[in-house]
Amino acid sequence: MNLILVLHNIRSAHNVGSILRTADGLGVSKVVFSGYTPRVDDMRELPHLREKLNKQIAKTALGAERYVEQYAVDDIELELSRLRDKGYTIAGLENNLETRKPVLQMKIENFSQIRSALKSNVVLVLGEEVDGIKKTLYDIIDVFLEIPMVGRKESFNVSIATSIACYVICGL
Repeated sequence: MNLILVLHNIRSAHNVGSILRTADGLGVSKVVFSGYTPRVDDMRELPHLREKLNKQIAKTALGAERYVEQYAVDDIELELSRLRDKGYTIAGLENNLETRKPVLQMKIENFSQIRSALKSNVVLVLGEEVDGIKKTLYDIIDVFLEIPMVGRKESFNVSIATSIACYVICGL
């Protein structure tokens, strides 16, 4: 499985670090940063802010930020189209969906269905912690993955949800 994570408009540097640690642990190929997602050694930031973000990311990444291949893009729609043209299935991790696109729920009994529905090359798009994936990206996404909730809360933290989704997609 060749899995690329796209972190679009993730607000928390700690979530970014946690996702990088998961990416390293589960063998994710690359992590793509877009929008205002904090990133390691972001040259757009002033040196003192760049150092602060690096420390925040490193606090939860625990060194994974040095091992996971990563890059940033300015135009996420163009990048997703480019990856689709290379044969990737574009999947969005979302909840409480109102879409005409296929939605695969990540229940234990659906794991094999999810893996067979996805190609061997998958891009998993992650959105902002509160509002999720921008609706303007929905047209680019081939399939949505949803983690069903049984408690009172409507969603998991984005880094926890990413860990669950990566584990299911990678078939570990």
